[in-house]
Amino acid sequence: MATVRAVDPNASTPTALAGLRDIGSQATWWLSSCKPGFGVEHLRDNSLETYWQSDGSQPHFINVNFKRKTSLKTISFYVDYKQDESYTPSRISIRVGNNMLDLVEIAKVEVVEPTGWVNVDLDSGKDDSVRTFMLQVAILSNHQNGRDTHLRQVKVFTPALPSPSELNLAFTSPLLAQFRCLK
Repeated sequence: MATVRAVDPNASTPTALAGLRDIGSQATWWLSSCKPGFGVEHLRDNSLETYWQSDGSQPHFINVNFKRKTSLKTISFYVDYKQDESYTPSRISIRVGNNMLDLVEIAKVEVVEPTGWVNVDLDSGKDDSVRTFMLQVAILSNHQNGRDTHLRQVKVFTPALPSPSELNLAFTSPLLAQFRCLK
């Protein structure tokens, strides 16, 4: 149901994601827990030097709510086993639904000592993307049986819409042709 792809550990942004755009800024993000000063703002700040650190027992949750039903194609995580060791997630569950009460697991990811971007392609079975109001990322376990977790970045991608110039709209009537370009 989902495909996991490891990406270049030296990349500062997820690569090989042509035709996708990041829509994380269009959502409301909240966490199950965090240490003071290591919250959601560090998960979304585009810096690989900062991170979210959970606080408490597992599982740890990242919840992403969209205002309207949204197509999701890929979710990308930046993790760094070399720096974070036992704080690095080893098993991650990805769930979608309309709200907290009807979440369904669509992917389970297991990674071994990852360093770099890990991309998870989401697939609904009948389409190459998933339409949902809510996305939940559950950190089920960490390497070396660690308790708290570090995630350095999380990005959510949707299929990019073609620009009007790529659609090759040909207006044939003189009435419509006058609206062909913007001034």
